[in-house]
Amino acid sequence: MLFRRYENNPILTANQWPYPVNAVFNPGAIKVDDETVLLVRVEDLRGFSHLTVARSKDGMADWRIDPSPTLQSDTSVQEERWGLEDPRIVWLEEQEVYAITYVSFSKGGPLVSLATTKDFRTFTRHGPLLPPEDKDACVFPRRFQGRFALIHRPLIRGEGHIWIAFSPDLRHWGDHRVLLPTRPGLWDCHRVGLGPQPIETPEGWLIIYHGVRSTASGSLYRVGLALLDLEEPWKVICRAEEWLLNPRESYERVGDVPGVIFPTGVVVHQETDELFLYYGAADSSVGLAIAHMSKIKEYLLSCPTPRSSE
Repeated sequence: MLFRRYENNPILTANQWPYPVNAVFNPGAIKVDDETVLLVRVEDLRGFSHLTVARSKDGMADWRIDPSPTLQSDTSVQEERWGLEDPRIVWLEEQEVYAITYVSFSKGGPLVSLATTKDFRTFTRHGPLLPPEDKDACVFPRRFQGRFALIHRPLIRGEGHIWIAFSPDLRHWGDHRVLLPTRPGLWDCHRVGLGPQPIETPEGWLIIYHGVRSTASGSLYRVGLALLDLEEPWKVICRAEEWLLNPRESYERVGDVPGVIFPTGVVVHQETDELFLYYGAADSSVGLAIAHMSKIKEYLLSCPTPRSSE
């Protein structure tokens, strides 16, 4: 397998939190100066979620957790009435801010919202980008032909494919199209959704995603890979047919939602050629899996081009 689990998984649990919580999982991740910053989804004892920062020098251990919630829902705003979930983070060089796309849970269902920050202490909310029901979203860190791009996962006619959309201003979105569809019969036949932020490489945009297959004992969430064209990211270069991570360890198979590996954050350490993948395990804790970027790219480029993009 390309990925190996960190030997001291899970790296973050509710027992480590400085205030009472039910679960910690699905963190956004990014490198800030010489530290790894995780923006962790934290579920409180009411069942609502907020986001809290954890920092580490090596991205593996000795996490310093903010003593109180870092980003909470504004209950006076309709789309945030039932909490904030599942952040993804990119650095927007043009705007010189970190952009955080996250799920706001409104009475009408989950939708995609945007916030920006420079220091992960104060945040500017930009409100919802798309109507419900929509999840698993992240903006690309740069424009394409003058437009921003957003990967997201709406539910349309009960179908859960990965879509891409475009915007001139990060506010008005259009030109929606399916990017990575579910694949009948395979491990990702029921739903798919973006995992961490897209990763720019010389070969293309590396996309890590989750795929869902419904079984007699519940849904299984596994991890897959795809590669998008560098300048035209609506074009899929290749997509792996096999999953690369599946729920196997006890902390991935036992929890509030068993049988789940849900990747949401990634940090690439170029000096060691390592990719650190941060994921929610069984909706209860945070796990870390590590792979070599060179081996990921070599594997992906050996995969066939999807028929849908030919």
